[in-house]
Amino acid sequence: MNSKVSTAPPHARTSEPATRATKVSIAGGLVGVFIELYDNAVYGFVAGTLAVVFFPSGAPTTSVLLTFAAFAIPFFFRPVGAAVAGSWGDRMGRKRVLMVLITVMALATGLVGLLPSYATAGAWGAVGLVLLRFVQGFAMGGEPGNGNSFLAEHAGEGRRGQVVSYANAATFVAMLLGTLFAALLTAVLSTSSMEAWGWRLPFLLALPLGVVGLVVRRLADESPEFTEAEEEGEVTVSPLREAFTSPGILRAMGMCVVLPLLNSSGYFVLFIYMPSFMKDEMHFSATEGLLVTAVMLAVGTFAVLYAGRLSDRFGRRKLLSTSAFGMVVIGFPCYWLLTRGSFTLAVVGAVLMSLCFAGTNGVMQVTLAELFPTRVRTVAYGVGYNAGTALFGGAAPLLVSSLIAATGSSWIPAIYLVLTSAVAGFAALRIQETAFSPLKR
Repeated sequence: MNSKVSTAPPHARTSEPATRATKVSIAGGLVGVFIELYDNAVYGFVAGTLAVVFFPSGAPTTSVLLTFAAFAIPFFFRPVGAAVAGSWGDRMGRKRVLMVLITVMALATGLVGLLPSYATAGAWGAVGLVLLRFVQGFAMGGEPGNGNSFLAEHAGEGRRGQVVSYANAATFVAMLLGTLFAALLTAVLSTSSMEAWGWRLPFLLALPLGVVGLVVRRLADESPEFTEAEEEGEVTVSPLREAFTSPGILRAMGMCVVLPLLNSSGYFVLFIYMPSFMKDEMHFSATEGLLVTAVMLAVGTFAVLYAGRLSDRFGRRKLLSTSAFGMVVIGFPCYWLLTRGSFTLAVVGAVLMSLCFAGTNGVMQVTLAELFPTRVRTVAYGVGYNAGTALFGGAAPLLVSSLIAATGSSWIPAIYLVLTSAVAGFAALRIQETAFSPLKR
């Protein structure tokens, strides 16, 4: 794609204050992102317990690998959800689809907390877990394209980076809540109590969260961009077909696969895999591993908001490329700090990596939304992004665990992070600057 940067000066943009209706609509877009990431965070943080509950084995490594395989399943179903729900969003509007998605996601997550264990129902509990993970995969696949497009379209000129960064911050808060909840349960419950019933509580919390989210989304207004396109007869009958038959849109979809590589690898290695890795490989206590993750998430929450604001002023490309190449530079030294066995050094290394990750994460979703025209935005964005997430994110814990088991090297996560960051950095240099232009129609 053309890498020419817009010459429009930042001060030439206008930014109008958000109305109350716009704020409610933005909140509606955020809430689904929160629940989606909360579920993923909880699953990763209690993966060790789930391995015992659903996949008992004489070999602990095998049980953990099976648990992470179940974690990866929905990510390979996400492109299907993106194609179906994205097509709905481009044909019928974002709001109605987002209401359906949050209902499906909350119910599927809550039902995980009600599944019988292996001791109670044998393999049927694991079968139920896998089936519910498929349902979650469908909902998760439809959420990014619809949810982030909805936010970008409500934001207005000069505020898109800031507004969509709220969704990125919501993901950090969701993961932080899941981390702290898991850390609290791990600290106050015995191992037997955690395996018997404690692991269920974080999943059951998704049910009341889903009710709140559904109410907020019901109060939201439809995207003004979609409403205008509908009024002007620009809504396409088959957005998925148009996305796959337009060379320009196909190229942008390819960018949606490679540009978020650091997002995918960084999220799943740093925040999902890392607690188990620190406990099993580095011999930290479970609580220490979760607390290191919690510190990363707390720092990242503020960093993504700042990154979104900076990108509105200086552009998306600079933030994305600087953050990705920053991870290339500090990845190995910071990972070395994580493996020293010192809680303090682990926190320092984790925070530095979290800052680089946040610099990409805070800008990524608005950048992807800006690559596409309104008529195919949710489906093209969703399919491209979820395909990359499935390949490089959902399978990351399983891949990393397998490579560590095969090689005996504890440096596999760092190698994976650095390599994917390098590819993402070069991809960022290839995109056209979109921060200073209106959304494509």
